[in-house]
Amino acid sequence: MEYRDLRDWIRRAEELGEVKTLKKCDWNLEIGAITELVAHREDGPAVLFDEIKDYPKGYRVLSNSLSSRKRLALTLNLPEGEAKMDFVRAWRERYKQIKPIPPKFVKKGPLFENVYREKDIDLLKFPTPKWHELDGGRYIGTGSIDITRDPDEGWVNWGTYRVMIHDKDTVGFYISPGKHGRIQREKYINTGRPCKIAMSFGHDPLVFLAGSIEVPYAVPEYEFVGGVRGEPMELIEGEYSGLPIPANAEIVVEGDVVFDQAKVEGPFGEWTGYYASAERPEPFVKIKRLYHRNDPIILGSPPGRPPAELGWYRSYLRSALIWDEMEKAGVPDVQGVWLTVSGGSRLVIVVSIKQRYPGHAKQAAVVASQCHAGAYLGRYVIVVDDDIDPSNTDDVIWAMASRSDPETDIDIIRRCWSGPLDPIIQPGKKGFNSRAIIDACRPYEWMKDFPPVAESSKEVLDATAKKWGKALFGSNGKA
Repeated sequence: MEYRDLRDWIRRAEELGEVKTLKKCDWNLEIGAITELVAHREDGPAVLFDEIKDYPKGYRVLSNSLSSRKRLALTLNLPEGEAKMDFVRAWRERYKQIKPIPPKFVKKGPLFENVYREKDIDLLKFPTPKWHELDGGRYIGTGSIDITRDPDEGWVNWGTYRVMIHDKDTVGFYISPGKHGRIQREKYINTGRPCKIAMSFGHDPLVFLAGSIEVPYAVPEYEFVGGVRGEPMELIEGEYSGLPIPANAEIVVEGDVVFDQAKVEGPFGEWTGYYASAERPEPFVKIKRLYHRNDPIILGSPPGRPPAELGWYRSYLRSALIWDEMEKAGVPDVQGVWLTVSGGSRLVIVVSIKQRYPGHAKQAAVVASQCHAGAYLGRYVIVVDDDIDPSNTDDVIWAMASRSDPETDIDIIRRCWSGPLDPIIQPGKKGFNSRAIIDACRPYEWMKDFPPVAESSKEVLDATAKKWGKALFGSNGKA
């Protein structure tokens, strides 16, 4: 890999022209608003904030790290590709080859340049942004990972779940139902066993990426990271929790989860684009250890109204995972999968297939809607023919508008997996929603007789573009 930690990653991204540095911004709303501005643009830059209002120089925040294909390619050591589906295909092939690699434990790391215990802990020393006006507090954990150990099975989970600062040594601890960290947390609650936790608030973007996508159950994310890197990840055993911590992290805390004295957490603007989860009593963490590097960097990735960073990079990665899971489930001839950024990389799944038999499109839709990577908080699955680019919204809407009949080509699947973040679920109701599956393919029964498309052939278009593209579109000859 071309980087060893977050600082190496920033230097490499700067060399690619992918990072903008801003100074003297306000932690209160301004950093959040700037992050929104860049995240709403496809391939917008990462932003490194320094000399933040009320905080010393060197105490920094990096946001929007993964919302360009170029930076995602840097992070995963993959070719950028010419188009979205090129990258999806490249990641899908790479993902199938990843073999988890156990970590390497070390005794020392730059994380321990500053160590605080018990009464000396003060999380307010960091320039944690208040990302949006209606947020219930300052969220230090947005590009973070929570580190927990399953009390029955012993494996360790690194999960990206939001973390709000309550006071100088107390943080909120919200996890959506069904997530690996939530399952582990409930095991501790149900048995009354004490739960120790570690949280990392700054690390290289690959760690954040691993914590925020669907790594298989019981596979520790640090072994997945090692598999992506092709070498063991360096970890340190936490002094207080005994949990495995990234040795090159920027800021890490360890503490005890308090279940019987819940504190109000939220509200927080989430990836659906709404404050759907409101505020609620949640367990909290009492911090017992704080470690940080000199001139520490918070990695921020606030969700919000799409398009946002979470939607950009997860669309690429989750699309590949769904494609792979459909293939494993026996769905043949899938030509592409895309989760729309406008749907937060979950709410709208588009699948392109080469139709082979009656019911093929329905099979593809059902499997995509309920496989592991596609099941949580989905809404619509649209299946299109192989002449449609699933990542091109205009193509997809045209196919849906012209090849589907609402009466016969839309089906509803009920009582599917959702949760409190779903804005369509009435407060206080259970976490179920429904899925609409839309067959936007040419009708299989008379596919060969379906009207031909009114467009030039690929051969004619390619030849014309070669001859006239530069005059029409500039030096690269492309629209």
